[in-house]
Amino acid sequence: MCFLNNIVSSMCDLLVMKRAAAKHLIERYFCQLTEGCGNGACTNELCASCLGFQPLDHNAAAIRALELYKMNAKLCGRHSAAFPDNSKSNGCSCIHFRENQMAAHAFIFPVISLCPEVHYLTEEKVYEILSICEGKKDYSPLIRVIGRIFSNADGLVQSFRKDKEQHPNTKEQHPNTKEQHPNTKEQRKTHQANDEDKDEDDKERTTAMEQESEASASMEGATGSTENRLGPVEVSVDIEAVRRVYDRLLSNEKMESAFLNALVYLTPNVELDLTYLDVYDTNPDYLNIFIIVMENSSLHSPEYLEMAMPLFCKCMSKLPLPALAKLTRLWSQYSVEHIRRMMETFQQLITYTVTLHSLSDFNDSLVNDDECVVAAAKCLKLVFYANVLGGDLDTGHNEEEEPASESSELTLQELLGEERSNKKGPRVDPLEKELGVRTLDCRRPLIPFEEFVNEPLNDVLEMDKDFTFFKVDSESKFSFQSCPFILNACTKSLGLYYDNRISMYSERRITALYSLVQGQQLNPYLRLKVRRDHIIDDALVRLEMIAMENPADLRKQLFVEFEGEQGVDEGGVSKEFFQLVLEEMFNPDIGMFTYDESTKLFWYNPSSLENEAQFTLIGIILGLAIYNNCILDVHFPMVVYRKLMGKKGTYLDLTDSHPVLYQSLRELLEYEGDVEEDMMITFQISQTDLFGDPITYDLKENGDKIPVNADNRKEFVSLYSDYILNKSVERQFKAFRRGFQMVTNESPLKCLFRPEEVELLICGSRNLDFQALEETTEYDGGYSKDCRIIKDFWETVHSFGEEDKRLFLQFTTGTDRAPVGGLGKLKMIIAKNGPDTDRLPTSHTCFNALLLPEYDSKEKLKERLLKAITYAKGFGML
Repeated sequence: MCFLNNIVSSMCDLLVMKRAAAKHLIERYFCQLTEGCGNGACTNELCASCLGFQPLDHNAAAIRALELYKMNAKLCGRHSAAFPDNSKSNGCSCIHFRENQMAAHAFIFPVISLCPEVHYLTEEKVYEILSICEGKKDYSPLIRVIGRIFSNADGLVQSFRKDKEQHPNTKEQHPNTKEQHPNTKEQRKTHQANDEDKDEDDKERTTAMEQESEASASMEGATGSTENRLGPVEVSVDIEAVRRVYDRLLSNEKMESAFLNALVYLTPNVELDLTYLDVYDTNPDYLNIFIIVMENSSLHSPEYLEMAMPLFCKCMSKLPLPALAKLTRLWSQYSVEHIRRMMETFQQLITYTVTLHSLSDFNDSLVNDDECVVAAAKCLKLVFYANVLGGDLDTGHNEEEEPASESSELTLQELLGEERSNKKGPRVDPLEKELGVRTLDCRRPLIPFEEFVNEPLNDVLEMDKDFTFFKVDSESKFSFQSCPFILNACTKSLGLYYDNRISMYSERRITALYSLVQGQQLNPYLRLKVRRDHIIDDALVRLEMIAMENPADLRKQLFVEFEGEQGVDEGGVSKEFFQLVLEEMFNPDIGMFTYDESTKLFWYNPSSLENEAQFTLIGIILGLAIYNNCILDVHFPMVVYRKLMGKKGTYLDLTDSHPVLYQSLRELLEYEGDVEEDMMITFQISQTDLFGDPITYDLKENGDKIPVNADNRKEFVSLYSDYILNKSVERQFKAFRRGFQMVTNESPLKCLFRPEEVELLICGSRNLDFQALEETTEYDGGYSKDCRIIKDFWETVHSFGEEDKRLFLQFTTGTDRAPVGGLGKLKMIIAKNGPDTDRLPTSHTCFNALLLPEYDSKEKLKERLLKAITYAKGFGML
């Protein structure tokens, strides 16, 4: 084994030496093509000094130099002196190479011939060469030095080091220019204030978020580890020096070309190093290459996007996981301005490549197969997690997860050689695990999550194929669902839809296999038969039995039947069933929930007399709605969805759930007087139960004897918030969450969606764009968009008020909300239902179809339509 390792090590050393020799030889060909040998009588047609030689630009010269190397072409004397004999160029003999190279540099760079050989760069060395070039009015020496060092991995790794011994005069020459990374909120606010790209809406949103952040900061210490404070990440490169050098040099157009060409030349070698030599394991400073390159503020320019960035992103994506995590932690300490610039660079590369992909004549290939887009998405993930780490974190306050219930189907599946997906555990992103942080842990990122969504990518992504890669072929095929931050809610909901449908088909298949094995005739669907006047009792009994006997049946396709009513449920009856159940359960007279008139939101009633099964039923209903692609009219504060996703409620969650209490507690935290004397509060709180009687609760043992003062008020606020949002409703919420997870536990809901997106998924959007609905509506039965009756119809609908528009949507689709993506995603059909008549319009909510008679006047159309949408209820009403 040792012998084999020695052979491998020797081969690697030989490969490195050969590559170094080849690289220097190509450089000499390049110099010969661009500068010449200096001999006016040169007869080498491949030398710029030869009479009649056609000048080449740098790009063409670089390509030609590579061709000459492959041909083993002739080198003029001075250039060939820097290398061994041309006939030996394919070997690794480098005898006297250093002396010859020094001689070559003396010839090529006459301006700095008195300077020693440049193997790496420092800020002082760059300024020294720049000063000489400015005096000579010739920048070509510095351009060559930049090109040589920035195209050489070893040279770049050694450049711009913090090492005091290597750069003893750095601080003396630049005592006031070195800045610290903006780790504090105050420094970040300063950077945000200087960001000129933000519009007024962003500034207002930032101000509101900063107020929440300040309130959260005031709670630090009272709630334990509410925020994850990262210490500075130690790297050997002086980042501020790199930034100053870039700022100084990039104003020169020729310098910018040098950086570009060097990056193009650098990336293939770096990719080889990372792929075959494991260079980061032996030298962690190899990460300096990526730190230095990413400080280039011109990376988003078209030239970089076309030539250099695709190669560079491929290199970065090949970094090992510890290196990616370290780079992410480092970037998380950057200012918002720098993080935004990096995000925009990768976003522009994705957009640029996707646009070319869609315009290509060979655009039948999947965007998942485009190496550039995939690599850029992986790099963007680093910026996304840096954005999360740099924001306001709450890595604590996690809800205790209940073990998933297992069904008896497992035995049969094991016999069939299959395995349920929940046995593999939830998907966890390796980088997320390495960093120890989740997107859910971030209350306020440095940059809004919405800015990481790439709409052009969402437009061309074939979600059915991507879903297959995500679920089945994730090892060999890249799925953008592994980077959910780049997808919008509409695209992710489509992926969830495919997952739900496949689960439904799987349950049907398992049911059929059961029938064969056990000889029993089982129902492949989840069928509910209920009475309208006993809908809660019927639904509760049926679903409770299913949940106890076989929870997997909840993942079958739902079919609802109202007793005594005709109709086949193809979606519309289920919608009505959900609506009626929620109307009854959220009825304030029942007392399961309390309703806040100011916020128009419901909250769990801590003193509710209803048993846990009722709350479990509501959780199941929410899960079934997601599973069956139905939108519900529920009104919960955001903290409910955060708790469903695994986070406990904290002080900041009171802003929308209990705004009056939030304001009172905030005033307590900000009070500058004598808290104990002026407010006379103790750690005992009082509430009113269902019957109006006062009840007390001690936040701490003997709380009535512990006064709240300036020292313990943060603890009081934390305990009070925890009681209101968690402890007081623990019984109700646990039952609610249990029902929700019975349906959604095996779906990719948690790994794809943020809490606000889950709310959108369940409730839909209240933003109704009827113009978008008109543009996507289809017509049948003889109608077209140019018919008089259709024009009258849309003029009438557009003239409706907000409430009538919601009634119309409810009448036509079964819900008054827009689906994820807006009304433009809703495919409504208007069909002709005979000539003029006194009958009302009717609808098939299963198909979002409106049956509209051809009324002879616009006034009659409006009168008939208003009556239909106002009094419609029940299935098949005419």
